[in-house]
Amino acid sequence: MKMYVNSQWTDSPTMVEVVSPYSGEVIDTVPEATQNQIEQALIAAEKASTAMSLLTAYERQQILLRGADLVASNVEDLARTISLEEGKPLSESRGEASRIPDLLRLCAFEGSQLRGETLPLDAQQGVKGKVGFTLRVPCGVIVAITPFNYPLLLVAHKVGPALASGNAVILKPARQTPLTALKFTKLLNEAGLPANALQCITGSGEKMGAALCADSRVRKITFTGSTVVGEAITRVAGIKKVSLELGSNSALVVLPDADLAKVAEATAVGGFVNAGQVCISTQRVLAHRKIYAEFLDVLKGAVNRIKVGDPMAEDTRLSAMISKSEANRVGDWIHEAVEDGARLITGGDRQGALFTPTVVADVKPQMRIFFDELFGPAVGVTPVESIDEAISLANSSRYGLSAGIFTRDIQNALKFARSVHTGNVMINWTPLWRADLMPYGGFKQSGIGKEGCRYAIEEMTELKTVVFHGLDD
Repeated sequence: MKMYVNSQWTDSPTMVEVVSPYSGEVIDTVPEATQNQIEQALIAAEKASTAMSLLTAYERQQILLRGADLVASNVEDLARTISLEEGKPLSESRGEASRIPDLLRLCAFEGSQLRGETLPLDAQQGVKGKVGFTLRVPCGVIVAITPFNYPLLLVAHKVGPALASGNAVILKPARQTPLTALKFTKLLNEAGLPANALQCITGSGEKMGAALCADSRVRKITFTGSTVVGEAITRVAGIKKVSLELGSNSALVVLPDADLAKVAEATAVGGFVNAGQVCISTQRVLAHRKIYAEFLDVLKGAVNRIKVGDPMAEDTRLSAMISKSEANRVGDWIHEAVEDGARLITGGDRQGALFTPTVVADVKPQMRIFFDELFGPAVGVTPVESIDEAISLANSSRYGLSAGIFTRDIQNALKFARSVHTGNVMINWTPLWRADLMPYGGFKQSGIGKEGCRYAIEEMTELKTVVFHGLDD
């Protein structure tokens, strides 16, 4: 496939392979953008930002509604592309792709609802004859850098709000999963966007990220990925708006009054969807000692029922990680924990990039699978004596994206919700849950800013204050 720069689908002198994580086969090739092509994209985006700002809210809304209809007509193709290039089961990819039409429709609505407010200027002593109000205006050029794990959903969560609020976007998808983003770009341009309102450049983020993020024509960066890369972006960005959705190692607390069968089934979803490659994946389970042994037995059964195999098979529920090297890393972390005294309850095997669903018990806070981000198909279980200890351990992380608790006690649920240091808290579900309309983002090293259509639009616009003087003259 070609990338979309300056109103053209174009190649570059260097083409890079897109490889199936499951089969190892080459699916397609995409260009490695040159510095000249990056400059072309920036020039074109700056011009397009003016055109976008002149569109009415109604016109932007209609473009996104047409885009939603086009995506709805291509859900199966998009889903199959996701599974081929990212490795997740087709059932999950269909779920991801089918969310996009309604997400775009929601962005279209929220973009049409941009509001300011009148300012009570005469509340200040001596101020008369003045009227003030605020306007929300687009930032201008937005660079959207997206990860491999949700190559359509997380693209749409950046591109949709940016376009809905009148910005021009340069999309840089993950180097491992560019094909879905390129197809999405094509569909939105077919919906009638002004020239270069959405461009998509491909290649290595390490090679092109600094050139995009440091450029003064870019007024907003929205990034989802690792904390290490997020920190690098903040160092080069300069004075511009930045939203960062970064790492996590989400904790799930299980108290003695929980329904253990329900918790186990939920954990088999929350810890293993997309082979655990989700920033809000359940990684640390803090189970009360009273039910610890029983819970491990029930959880083992639930995890062993996960069907592992070819992502294109209809009954597969867990397939390949993004690469063999990532699967090796997960194996190394688990082996390291077992050597330090943890117990392997089930799983722990690797075949290529496919790592079997794994449960590790007796995980201690000093183990890497507890304090760092695993991003793989394994959960570590740790015994706790009380909810207070569970909250303390949950908060011991440098991350703070999401957490969950299972309990029937409303007081314990409220205590957990108020005390845990995360941006999202789930009561009687795992940390892995997100509605597209809710504010979504983390605390601490899990990031800066919020996603979710209305909240992302706020991040992608500026507040302008207007004051009329001399109205009593």
